[in-house]
Amino acid sequence: MLKKETKNQFEFIALMASLMSIVALTIDALLPAIPNIGLAIGNQNSTDLQLLVTMIFLGFGLGQLILGPLSDSFGRKPIMYLGFFIFLLASIVCITAESLVWMLVGRIFQGIGLSAPRTLCISIIRDSHKGDYMARMMSFVTAFFILVPIIAPALGQFILNHFDWHYIFYTQLFFGAIVIFWFWKRQPETLHPEYKIPFNKHVFINGFTELLKFKEAIIFTMLSGFITGAFMVYLSASQHIFEAQYGLGDKFPLVFAGLAFSIGLSTLLNGTLVVKFGMRNLAFAALTVFSGASILYVILFWNSANPSLSVLIPFLIIQFFSLGFIFGNLRAIAMEPIGHIAGIGAAITGFISTLIAIPIATIIGEYVTDTALPLFLGFAICGSLSVGVFIIMRRRRTSALAVAKY
Repeated sequence: MLKKETKNQFEFIALMASLMSIVALTIDALLPAIPNIGLAIGNQNSTDLQLLVTMIFLGFGLGQLILGPLSDSFGRKPIMYLGFFIFLLASIVCITAESLVWMLVGRIFQGIGLSAPRTLCISIIRDSHKGDYMARMMSFVTAFFILVPIIAPALGQFILNHFDWHYIFYTQLFFGAIVIFWFWKRQPETLHPEYKIPFNKHVFINGFTELLKFKEAIIFTMLSGFITGAFMVYLSASQHIFEAQYGLGDKFPLVFAGLAFSIGLSTLLNGTLVVKFGMRNLAFAALTVFSGASILYVILFWNSANPSLSVLIPFLIIQFFSLGFIFGNLRAIAMEPIGHIAGIGAAITGFISTLIAIPIATIIGEYVTDTALPLFLGFAICGSLSVGVFIIMRRRRTSALAVAKY
């Protein structure tokens, strides 16, 4: 009996990780193909092509705001199917696109569709497990999920070496079809009928009104948006930096994989250390390192050419190792006071964070043309602003706790 239960748990973890991995595959496998797509759609402007990455995040923000609450009303499985159907149609738009506009429309709707596995996996885990068991499941799912950004660009490069860029989208659809079939056959509905919430416009209005009562939730959501926006600059510009500025060519996926591994490692360490040191302490320390390293880079290489790759990579490793302690902890701090509206609260805060991140990524990304300096300048500005706000919030929290004590 125990052996069967362990097997079922392993399958559940693998299924949830596979669903979430389609999201990473859709973003990262396309990175080596961006110049090829530019040639096909008649636009080789690197700043325009960065939108192929940033616009999918706009889709995530819009999608989770819609599909998350819908799943609370109609169940997890029907909305997961709806999300994958939208993803299918959007992928067809991308494959047949002949202009940047239609390609971006496809990427936005890919994001909307994939917001289903991106958000509903967390809901399914929350439905099925509680407390420490839920945290344990999320840690295991994250461990599997980390592998995809490491191998996805290499997969994209392999496809480019043997076929053309269209087959990257075909590959995404192929893996998506396998995973959704597995989900259909093996995953039962986890939302019990008595917990379904009638869907109406008041769900959003009431949720947003309630959210506004909690300053900490709003402020740390904004900080999450600042850091996400800075990171999106890297995601959208990494191919241009490593291939066009450093001439790495086919070696780009290897560098991307190494940096992705540093985020994955720190994410796993955070799961162990957060209980001992606390999410606020870890987030503040990581933000300080993130900001300090980027400021140092800006000072050293202001108005100069790119440093050697042996200098750039250690700086990026420091940045991304810090991010593993920042992302999850900032989101957890923002969600802490709104646990009573966790579902709609997560959807709204995620949407707000995305709305903040996309303009940041778009504006900074326009300047990443000849050197990587604008990337680190963006890190420095967003990181320093976050540290400053964090210090103010910590002082207010300390004062409030002191008053409550007496």
